[in-house]
Amino acid sequence: MTDEDERTTWPPAILARQFQEAGEQAVEQQSEFVQQLVDAGTGSMNGLPEFAASSMGTATFKARVQSGGRISIPDAEREALDIEEGDIVQTVVIPVKRNRSE
Repeated sequence: MTDEDERTTWPPAILARQFQEAGEQAVEQQSEFVQQLVDAGTGSMNGLPEFAASSMGTATFKARVQSGGRISIPDAEREALDIEEGDIVQTVVIPVKRNRSE
């Protein structure tokens, strides 16, 4: 077994590869989702059924940023999506309101 073989079969390398693949899939799904949003917002009803189907298994909610940049997923959304501690989730962050004096 060569050093290269050992690096690609060692458990952390396998996990890193799986996380990379999951991240790439998430980016692709996000791109498709945003495109469907754009298509649905053009006034055409053609993209709406696809948009509705793609939004299954997702939740939209507002959260306050806590110390250390943490946000919480509300109980109802965690239950609806069957999210448990240790699960990996993909997030899209869009600032809504800033409580700053400038």
